[in-house]
Amino acid sequence: MTKHNPAQEIKKLTARIMRKLNLPTARLSKTETEKTESHGLKFENPESLAYQFIGNRVGPFMPLFKGLDLSLQRSGLKVNYKAYVSLTVFVTMLASATTLACVPLLLFFAFQTPLFPAILFGVGGSLFAFAFTTISFYAYPIYRADANKRKLEDELPFTAGYMAILTSAGVSPEKVFYSLSNLPVPLAVSKEAKDIVRDVNLFGSDIISALEGISKRTPSEEFRDMLEGFISTIHSGGNLAAYLREKSGQYMKLKRLSLKKYSDTLSMLSEAYVALLLTGPLFMVIMLAVMAMLGGGGLGLLSPDLLLNVLTFVGIPVGATIFLIILDAASPKW
Repeated sequence: MTKHNPAQEIKKLTARIMRKLNLPTARLSKTETEKTESHGLKFENPESLAYQFIGNRVGPFMPLFKGLDLSLQRSGLKVNYKAYVSLTVFVTMLASATTLACVPLLLFFAFQTPLFPAILFGVGGSLFAFAFTTISFYAYPIYRADANKRKLEDELPFTAGYMAILTSAGVSPEKVFYSLSNLPVPLAVSKEAKDIVRDVNLFGSDIISALEGISKRTPSEEFRDMLEGFISTIHSGGNLAAYLREKSGQYMKLKRLSLKKYSDTLSMLSEAYVALLLTGPLFMVIMLAVMAMLGGGGLGLLSPDLLLNVLTFVGIPVGATIFLIILDAASPKW
């Protein structure tokens, strides 16, 4: 007859509870720990953490992010749509609450601002943090998709020429994209080619289906047009090398035009930078300093000293950051 050991039963019960709660225990074996981690809560990345906290409560917010799913696919971010919305809502609530709590305390104790204006600044800062965080999370996939689009279109003349050389040598379409995916230089087209190779080798798709799937997800209209022409040429049994040589020449002409357009844009941006971030802040600093020396009033509850601090520590850095983002968005990579 088997004798029951109370200590052993307690250990088994504790291990079972730990597995349910996903808490590591010294008694669990390596295999059991891996199983526990695979079936329990995971906190490796922020989006999974946010999804586990509020993933079931973001349903009412989903219509506000209409169109974000396609932007996420085109941006190359390997994030689930609902998880990304959960992260957006979670970070927005956290940023708003933190700003509402910290800004009044900072203004009241560090800058000796009266309590009521400090609270008003806290409320305004909280609303600004709410709007800025939401817009930033919404715009980031769009920015990434646009960056991928510009990189693909900058590389298209060289990509089409490289593919034309391979097809002229009799290389099959599958091997062409395999070669693109293994280029030693990190290119945007290599990521697209890796997805094509993955669909063919791992998911068992044929090259036509893989190319059609990538053409639907790519952010670049020119790259989509090249892939669709590539598919049509394969279907019709045409000359792939001649088609790719022609596309390479067309893209090279477009690249020359885009470089000329960029030089005109760069001169306009330099003038805007001088006017908005050099001359304008300098004029405001001198005006506010003179007002503070003469004891003049500010704008309502805002004193000249407070306006000067806001301009110095918030206005100029934010303006410079926005200008850098615009400059990066306008500049070609090749």
